[in-house]
Amino acid sequence: MKRYSLLFNYLAIGLLFSCQYEFPEPDQLSPDSGQADFSKMVTIGSSITAGVMDAALYNRSQVNSYAVILAKQMKEAGGGDFNVPDINAENGDLILSPTGGALGRLILTLNQNTGSILPTPVVPGDALTAFSGDKTALNNFGVNGLTLAQALLPASGNIQEPANPLFNPYYARFASDPGNSTPIGDAASALTDGGTFFVFWLGKNDVLPYALTGGAIPELLTSESDFSLRYQSALSTMLQASTEAKGAVGNIPNINELPYFSTVPWNALPLDNSLAGLANSVFTDYNNGLDNLVTAGMISDAERDLRKINFSAGQNGFVIDDKTLADLSEMGLPSIRQTNVNDKVALTTGQILGLSPGEDPTLIYGVTVPIADSYILLPAEQDEMEAQINAFNQIIATTVSANEDRLVLVDTKNLLERIGQGSVTANDIAISNSISPPYGAFSTDGVHPNARGSAVVANHFIEAINDKWNSTIPMANPNAYIGNDLPR
Repeated sequence: MKRYSLLFNYLAIGLLFSCQYEFPEPDQLSPDSGQADFSKMVTIGSSITAGVMDAALYNRSQVNSYAVILAKQMKEAGGGDFNVPDINAENGDLILSPTGGALGRLILTLNQNTGSILPTPVVPGDALTAFSGDKTALNNFGVNGLTLAQALLPASGNIQEPANPLFNPYYARFASDPGNSTPIGDAASALTDGGTFFVFWLGKNDVLPYALTGGAIPELLTSESDFSLRYQSALSTMLQASTEAKGAVGNIPNINELPYFSTVPWNALPLDNSLAGLANSVFTDYNNGLDNLVTAGMISDAERDLRKINFSAGQNGFVIDDKTLADLSEMGLPSIRQTNVNDKVALTTGQILGLSPGEDPTLIYGVTVPIADSYILLPAEQDEMEAQINAFNQIIATTVSANEDRLVLVDTKNLLERIGQGSVTANDIAISNSISPPYGAFSTDGVHPNARGSAVVANHFIEAINDKWNSTIPMANPNAYIGNDLPR
C-alpha cells in the first residue's frame, strides 16, 4: 500500500475563494461608560485571554487577543492603558513541541506535489523567555494552559520545580514573585491598585486537556466538587480585591464543537478498489471471529456490526482502538473498529493517517495499525465531557447570579453554537466555525480564535457589558482583523 497525504485536502476548495477583508464600519452610538468604569481593566484567564493562536503565543497573536481588542474598544468609552507581558517572539514556541523553541506557530502550507493543505510548524520557533518589563503595570493575566488549580497555587510559577505538574512556564515568565505568587493573586493585586473593571474567564482548561488527549487520561477532567471550590475561591478573590469594581465572567464553550474535532472527517481515508480489497484481506480472520461469536451467542448482531472492518472504494472510516468495546481479548480479538459519524477526530490525526510508522509498507495508520485512543473522542467521552461542561457552567452561572449587582455572565458557549449555525456575521458576512480563510473564526490549531475570531469574541463581551450597565462601548469590526493567512 502507498502512503497518503490526507490532511486538509477537503479544505482546498474552500481556500480558493476571494480573500477580501475590507468592509465599512457599522454606525454606532457615541461611546459612554454608562454605570460602569473602564478606566483600569484587569483580565484573568487562560490561553484565549493570553492571545494564543496557531498553537503558539507570538507577537501578532498577542496583540490581537480578544482582551486587547476589548480594551481598545473600551478606551473609547473612558478605558485606560492595557499592558500585556510582551512575548517578544515572531513565531513563538509551539505548544505541542517536545523541545522548547525548536518549532514555532502553525501556518497553512500547500504541498505542490499532492495539492493537500496542512498546518505546518514554522522552523525555528522562539524559546519562551522571561518578561523583562514592569510587572506592576500589567493588566492582562492570561496564561496559556492555566487550570483553576494552577491559578490558585504558587507552584504554577515556581521556576525551581519545573517538574511539578502544576508548574506553568507561561505564568512563571511574568510571575510577580516566582514560587510564592499566584496568577489570581497577581491579578487581584492589579485590581486592588486602582482597578475599576475586570474580566474573568477561567475553567476551560479543567476540560480541554482531557479533550485534546482524546479522553485517554480521565484524571485531566476536573471533578465537579473540585471545580466548584476552586472557581468560587478564584472569583471571590477578584471580587474582594476591589469592592467597587464590576466584572464580566465568561463560561465554557462546548469543546466538542471546536474545529479541532471537525476539520478531519470521520471518513478521511480514501481508497481505490485495489487498496480496499487488500486492506479487507487483512481482517478476514478478525471478521470471521466476530461472526463465530454471534453464532455462539456470545455477542449481539449489533456488537458485531459495530466492530466489523470493511473497506470500499471511496472515503472510508479508519481503524481505531476503542476502549469502550467489550473485551474480547480472551477470544483473540482486539477492541478495534472503524470510525463512524458519531466519532470526533482530532486535527492531529491527519498528520499520521495513511502513513507508515516505520519501514514496513504493510503497516499503515488507520488501516493495519489502529489509530490510538488519544486521537479520537469516542461518543461516551463526548457525552462525559459535555455533561461536565454543563455542570461547570451551572456552577459559573450560579456564582455570577449570587453577585449580579457586580457581575455579568458572558455566554461564550452560546456564541460558539451560533457561529456553528452560521448566524454570527461581520457586516452581513457569516463567520464560520472553521480554520478556513478568509472567514473561519479559528486559528490553524482549531482551538483558539484567530484575530478575526477574537474580534467576534470581544464583541460578545461588549454586548453583554453594554446591556448590563447601559454603556455604549463601540463594537469592533471583525473585518478589520485578519483571518488565517492563505497557504504558502
